[in-house]
Amino acid sequence: MPRSTKAEIRASLERIQAILQDHPDGLDRAQIRDALNTQYNEDIADRTLRRRLQQLEDEGRLVRKGKSRAIRYHATDVGAEVPPLTRAGPDDEPSTVAQHERGAGAAIALSAEGLEVQRLVRLPRQQREPFTYDRKYLDDYIPGETWYLPEESRDKLTAAGETPEPERPAGTYARDILDRLLIDLSWASSRLEGNTYSRLDTQNLLEHGIHAEGKSQQEAQMILNHRTAIRMLVDNVEEIHFDRRTLLGLHAALAENLVADPGEEGALRQRPVDISGTVYRPSGVPQIIQECFVQLLAKARDIPDPFEQAFFLMVHLPYLQPFIDVNKRTSRIAANIPFIKGNLCPLSFIDVPHETYIEATVAIYERKEVALLRDLFVWAYRRSCNQYRVVREALGEPDIIRFRYRDQLADLVRETVRSCAPIKRSPFRAWAHKHDIEKDAQDAFVERAMDILLNLTEGVAGRYGLSDSDVDAWRDAIRTEDAPFRAN
Repeated sequence: MPRSTKAEIRASLERIQAILQDHPDGLDRAQIRDALNTQYNEDIADRTLRRRLQQLEDEGRLVRKGKSRAIRYHATDVGAEVPPLTRAGPDDEPSTVAQHERGAGAAIALSAEGLEVQRLVRLPRQQREPFTYDRKYLDDYIPGETWYLPEESRDKLTAAGETPEPERPAGTYARDILDRLLIDLSWASSRLEGNTYSRLDTQNLLEHGIHAEGKSQQEAQMILNHRTAIRMLVDNVEEIHFDRRTLLGLHAALAENLVADPGEEGALRQRPVDISGTVYRPSGVPQIIQECFVQLLAKARDIPDPFEQAFFLMVHLPYLQPFIDVNKRTSRIAANIPFIKGNLCPLSFIDVPHETYIEATVAIYERKEVALLRDLFVWAYRRSCNQYRVVREALGEPDIIRFRYRDQLADLVRETVRSCAPIKRSPFRAWAHKHDIEKDAQDAFVERAMDILLNLTEGVAGRYGLSDSDVDAWRDAIRTEDAPFRAN
């Protein structure tokens, strides 16, 4: 049997960790092997699985509990003991301090400055001075001159986030990994809002429409809204910008059916709000909200670095609170705009600890201190890069036909479904000829179109702008055809 490549080994490790994250009570080795086979069609020898588990343990990504045949394995974000903060050196670089936090998938690097900010926001409420919105904080930021992220950090993030063939059309890399990104980002961002869906629950909801037992409809709605918002960015990459239309559209997608008044979906706030867990109170003056929202977006557009752009938005959008609710969610998804447009690795927020994220946001609200959020942002982005590098390597080179004729394939899929047409080669060949598909590529084009339609899941259908009702009507219609899936 040929030896596994590094990419295959890394992909297997990611799958094992994902399985363990979905089982807080842990699994034994046989259960892990069965889950790999069932969920990922990976048939792994027991000896190989032992090596994989040992490697994950060495990397601090799982812990084993019990002895002998009673050993069970746990992802480090569930049930692991929380070691104290430790300092490894005298300087203030984030790499010198490791924090292990319950709810985190790995060590979070905090600088000395970040640790001090964390200490301050952990003080009892009565020891923290109340604050309201300070417009000068936004006024004082000058794009290209003010930097929340140091140059060294930006350079390292750029090197980490570079993807193969960055000169390809905007959004290509995000589309390459879209199926995984939809699950990861929808799950991780929702988890930061207290959503209790597991990653596996999220996958079943997005790919198969299966709602998790015992979970609220609101939790499912939150995850589905994330999917809509992410697709909005990827599918409309040429039209999205740091502008009013894009941000209001993202908020409308993320807030759908989750705010009391539907009129507040995708609309700027017209009334005061309180934020639980903090002594900060945002401005309640609609004119200030409107003016600062416009100013915030204008400054974001003028920032010359994509990482500073993303981080600026994660700081100032929640601080302004321009929407009645769903501000942090909007900032997390919108932070990916420069990454998607620039074919950089996206930021999925996988394994970001909920408590630390909330503390970092409170530090912005109450102290206008970015150090803790900056440490978290840098760590989270590097983690995303490591994860999606494995995903992309496992995918291999992109299919040249699907790459070259992406728009035409999407048109044919939409036309076929909306006209309730069967899946047959002859009409597809005629379509390809009519739409100027190169002659030597027509057979491959037809095969790709048939493959997409034969495997049209709910998640894939949404990518082509097709609703569930479109797909259901098409499937009902083609069932009446004689052998509708026969290749002829």
